[in-house]
Amino acid sequence: MSNIRNFCIIAHIDHGKSTLADRMLEITGTIEKRRMRDQVLDTMDLERERGITIKMQPVRMIYKTNFQFTILNLQSRLNDSMTNENSGVENSLKIAKLKTENSEYILNLIDTPGHIDFGYEVSRALKAVEGAIVLVDATQGVQAQTLSVISLARQMGVMMIPVINKIDMPIADVENTKDQIVQLLHCDSESIILTSGKTGAGVVELLEKIVRDVPPPEIDMSDTKSQALIFDYSFDTHKGMIVYVRVMNGTIVVRKEYGFAASGEKFEALEVGTFSPARVPGEILQAGEIGYVITGLKKAAGARVGDTIIDPRQPARALEGYSEPRPMVWASLYPEKQEDFVGLRQSLERLKLSDASLSFEEETSGSIGRGFRCGFLGMLHLEIVTERLRREFNQTLIITSPTIQYEIVLKNGKKEQIYTASKFPDENLIEKINETWISINIITPPEYTGQIMQLFYAHEVIAGQTEIFGDNRTSMNGEMPLRELMRNFFDELKSVTSGYASLSYTQIGLREANVTRLDILVADEVIPAFSKVVSKIRIQEDADDMVERLKTTLPRQMFDFKVQAKALGRIIASRSMSGMKKDVTAYLYGGDITRKMKLREKQKKGKKKMKAMGRVEIPQDVFLKMMKPKDR
Repeated sequence: MSNIRNFCIIAHIDHGKSTLADRMLEITGTIEKRRMRDQVLDTMDLERERGITIKMQPVRMIYKTNFQFTILNLQSRLNDSMTNENSGVENSLKIAKLKTENSEYILNLIDTPGHIDFGYEVSRALKAVEGAIVLVDATQGVQAQTLSVISLARQMGVMMIPVINKIDMPIADVENTKDQIVQLLHCDSESIILTSGKTGAGVVELLEKIVRDVPPPEIDMSDTKSQALIFDYSFDTHKGMIVYVRVMNGTIVVRKEYGFAASGEKFEALEVGTFSPARVPGEILQAGEIGYVITGLKKAAGARVGDTIIDPRQPARALEGYSEPRPMVWASLYPEKQEDFVGLRQSLERLKLSDASLSFEEETSGSIGRGFRCGFLGMLHLEIVTERLRREFNQTLIITSPTIQYEIVLKNGKKEQIYTASKFPDENLIEKINETWISINIITPPEYTGQIMQLFYAHEVIAGQTEIFGDNRTSMNGEMPLRELMRNFFDELKSVTSGYASLSYTQIGLREANVTRLDILVADEVIPAFSKVVSKIRIQEDADDMVERLKTTLPRQMFDFKVQAKALGRIIASRSMSGMKKDVTAYLYGGDITRKMKLREKQKKGKKKMKAMGRVEIPQDVFLKMMKPKDR
């Protein structure tokens, strides 16, 4: 147990976490060179296409520590200081020289996502480890998400190792990045490891520091009761639920009966093992280890993230689990054909087994039918979930416009929690509306602060404190409605700062809102999927934008119809779409002109009847295009 090191890599998006993990896997010989590829721990097609990590991925590495390397490193530290005042280094040097053989260490790494929408994955990984590599890109410096994960690691008492990556890049600013890290972590600049995930420089030194500084698991040897924390899970059609665990006490043995502390569900451990990074079966998982357990359970509700695996014959206390994720964004998903409703439910249940932050419940819309109201941690999370449903489960979906949760105080005194715009009460019934506000932190080069302040004004941001750290970094704080963050704020921030700014945010509570519901009518029929809650200040602007985009996106029909926007009890924007033309007399030749007149009159009556009774069929890609910001 003293030779086990559990750690994860945390950083801002695109700072090179997965590439650094690749070099660790190569150096430790975990993956053969012929099987090696870039970002090997990113196993989903979506991750590789977008170049981001979506799911945390555990892997076990066996590392033979290089004591010669340790001796040289300690000797260098000793020479740089006064011998008499550095007895700690002297003692470490003596101990290292006594060990003539290499010693094997088990390094359990969890690679985590960097995007803020997947912060729940990071929090779960941190609870399963004792150490964290805080990775900072030498070309970008400290970013907003870096601050967020450092704060989270501090709260959980995780030991942090500061690392600067991409030192081989021509534009790397190592010294300035060092200053920023020292200011944030209050650490010695000499303790910061310099690495290159691309060339492998500094990775051996980093592995040695992990072995030396990350504490081994603390185990109560007097308590032999089985106790394992579930930090993730997946689902296999044949093997059932596969739970990813960190064993806190006791052991998990194959072919033995265990249970879940919270749900009370019992199961037999059909298989236990570790990740390399593929599943490697074994006979036992011991205290301090990270691995998996195949339960054989086919019910999605059998277990949940944060539950504890225990031995029902000697039940241990349940571990402190994870807080439930709080959805930031809500959208309703409906099957294109109602007969696919059961299939969509099963797909969401299976998807939740690999995405614990997804929440959903059934709802019904008069015009669309039965579907599910789903909660997401952000707009990227929404895009990823809908794309996974399409790719992995072959689901064809109708997706409503994303919205947030509103607290409605009605004139009769009742309070309602509204998650979808289509259920927003009429204006005359509402006394007050409360909406979620967030605290934001933006890190940017100082020359862009003027443009960002203009962006603050356009998105109702209350500017807060501005701080300067390092030579070329400014931290700007503020508060804004969550609704405005969804209104393309992040993309506009990247645009006005030429991509140099980064953003992180947290919820801070409810405040009164000045909003109303905007409905979209197609051929005089309200389409709930297009309804949205908008600020009254920009209601005309949003209405014009919606109807114009629909006019250019909707396919033409056989009859004339209108696309309209309705709010505050009246139509405030309208666009006409002409039907497709067809010359019904084209096949006629010669003869009396009255033959053509009769056909044209018949066509005119048919179009009139079609306009009165016809219904516009809206393809799925139209819903997807309307969900995305207008400039994408």
